[in-house]
Amino acid sequence: MNKSGTLIISLLALMGTVSSGAAQSAKTNAKPLSDQMAATVMEIWPERAKKWSYDHGVVQDGMDALWKRSANADYFKYIQNDMDGFISADGVIDTYSQDHVNIDNVKNGTVLLELYKITGQQKYFKAATTLWEQLKIQPRTKQGSFWHKKIYPNQVWLDGLYMGQPFYAEYAALIGNEEAFDDIANQFIWVDQNTRDTKTGLLYHGWDETKTERWADPKTGLSPHIWGRAMGWYAMALVETLDYFPETHPKRQEMINILSRLAAAIKATQNNKTGVWYDILDQPNRKGNYFESSASSMFVYAIAKGVRLGYLPVSYFAVASKGYKGIQQEFVEQRAEGKINLKGTVSVSGLGGKPYRDGSYDYYMSEKVISNDPKGVGAFLMAANEMEIAALPKPGLGKTVLLDSYFNNETRKDQSGNLISWHYKWDELGNGGFSMWADQFNNAGFKTVTLNAAPGVSNLKNTSVYIIADPDTKKETEQPNFVAQNDIKAISEWVKGGGVLVLMANDTGNVELDHFNQLAKTFGLEFNKDSKGRVVKNQFEMGKVMVPAGNEIFKTAKQLYIKEYSSLKLSASAKAVLKDQDGDNVMAVAKYGKGTVFAIGDPWLYNEYVDGRKLPAGYENFKAGQDLVNWIGKQLGKK
Repeated sequence: MNKSGTLIISLLALMGTVSSGAAQSAKTNAKPLSDQMAATVMEIWPERAKKWSYDHGVVQDGMDALWKRSANADYFKYIQNDMDGFISADGVIDTYSQDHVNIDNVKNGTVLLELYKITGQQKYFKAATTLWEQLKIQPRTKQGSFWHKKIYPNQVWLDGLYMGQPFYAEYAALIGNEEAFDDIANQFIWVDQNTRDTKTGLLYHGWDETKTERWADPKTGLSPHIWGRAMGWYAMALVETLDYFPETHPKRQEMINILSRLAAAIKATQNNKTGVWYDILDQPNRKGNYFESSASSMFVYAIAKGVRLGYLPVSYFAVASKGYKGIQQEFVEQRAEGKINLKGTVSVSGLGGKPYRDGSYDYYMSEKVISNDPKGVGAFLMAANEMEIAALPKPGLGKTVLLDSYFNNETRKDQSGNLISWHYKWDELGNGGFSMWADQFNNAGFKTVTLNAAPGVSNLKNTSVYIIADPDTKKETEQPNFVAQNDIKAISEWVKGGGVLVLMANDTGNVELDHFNQLAKTFGLEFNKDSKGRVVKNQFEMGKVMVPAGNEIFKTAKQLYIKEYSSLKLSASAKAVLKDQDGDNVMAVAKYGKGTVFAIGDPWLYNEYVDGRKLPAGYENFKAGQDLVNWIGKQLGKK
């Protein structure tokens, strides 16, 4: 059986697991566990914490993941309100002190960067830059690893990799600092070399380079035990740093190799009966040891994400599935209707300090175990999100969707003066980006890729879906690439062979239609040079388009918002699939050989009108995007 077939079986098995877990809460007609945990978050932490702290940043990362998958604007507003409680208009972070050079305080930079990319507000970037500047002065071991804190000289803790490296990588990628990735990779490699037990593959909590600290072994410099959450932090750090790590970097594969070794050690220490993990991993049978929820959630998240992104073999998904089921049975309890608690999280565990923490087994067992600790809650949100993604239908499994960036090739300078491609791009989180739609494709199993060159036989060969949105006019790009006859020939032959082509124009004056229509006419489609659905200020109802019952594409979305679009003229085999209140064609499809073409006169699935932050309740563009993804997947299955 091939890899894709194995994954399908794994996912089908998971769907049963997720359903059984949800059944625990079915007595209250419960929402998904991720949403129930999020409801608890917003109830128990309605306002910002007293001080700038990494643990609530973990919660915000979890809320961000849920928002991107659901377009529930309440989640985004919660994140932004929390950060706005700390960040002044000029980007100063309340209660933060760079002089402490505490790596924990860098972690929330990931939340700031997300807010900056989404909103464009400079205050978030300025605040993030303050944290970047801390990394420049963060003390290091002689080898080069960041100290955990100034008050812990020469010490490297596994925790610190999560606190610093994902932000380090994301900021470096944003500003185009390629040199930083050597340092980032080395930080993981050194910790792996210095803390890994060669027999078990487990990583010790901390390492003292001088080997003189009281808790450190005088020969190795290692702390006495393997603490579960420390390894959880390290595992999460790897999968999140890889999100921003250049695919061509020579040390990327070594980071994946480290994740693979780590996953093997995690699998080996999973409790067979419950599926979860002990607080102290190297002492499973010792009196007093207990199952711990934050480490278990972190392991499930890191392994599930590692499998989804292809870093780990599909067989590891069984580890995540078993772990997630165990988390539900061991740690999740109903708090109220639509809300849950997460039990069994150790509040804190550290090394050194005052009073002194000697890293002994008795020390770890002395720390309090509580419910709804933000570190555990945040990790659970991310784990639940991953598992709920995995349970979604996968019509695009093994298939590639290609987004044009040749005909639509607008550029601008970013905050660092670098020239970047923008407007309707997969990785663009701002209003004009397609990042939410990209996530929907990815969650359905598709691989999203960008094509920066003219379409041809070679670069369309292994593509299942090709999307062209908003071809440039001369006012948008100094030397635009217009659709030419050789482009039309290559695209039409590809569609004839079974590809799905998605054509998204714009309203007249904001798109190049003369050449684009030559391509569209090949399939019996033509974009009229008009501008329907003009909306005055925030009179959203002027852009409302209703979906009639029985629509072949939109099975869940009923009320759409489509403003300022070109209507369609149809001929040959093209047929309308959605009309406006005037009877004009808004969307149409056409069969061409073995392939299919979908057309609309607007790139309407961009973030501004999909992510839930702007449109009033009732408009269902996010659902429509998912409906379209599912429909596209079905067309590919008909080849």
